[in-house]
Amino acid sequence: MQTKASQLKDLMLANQWDKALAMAARFQDLGKHKSDIMLGHEAIVHGSFYKQLGKNPADLRNAGIAALKTRYAKLLEG
Repeated sequence: MQTKASQLKDLMLANQWDKALAMAARFQDLGKHKSDIMLGHEAIVHGSFYKQLGKNPADLRNAGIAALKTRYAKLLEG
């Protein structure tokens, strides 16, 4: 059985960022990256809502991906 961290690593290495954001958005400890990861996932799920708010869902998604890469950089190294 794979751990959540190894599942997340596999998703990230496979460039399955939408799934990786969805998985990470359920994690408890995201530290200072929580907001970007959560918004990145929400922008994927509710893109039209964020457009109505004047935000670009693609930009929010990209910020979430960047936050994932930063938060879990050690996972990707090893």
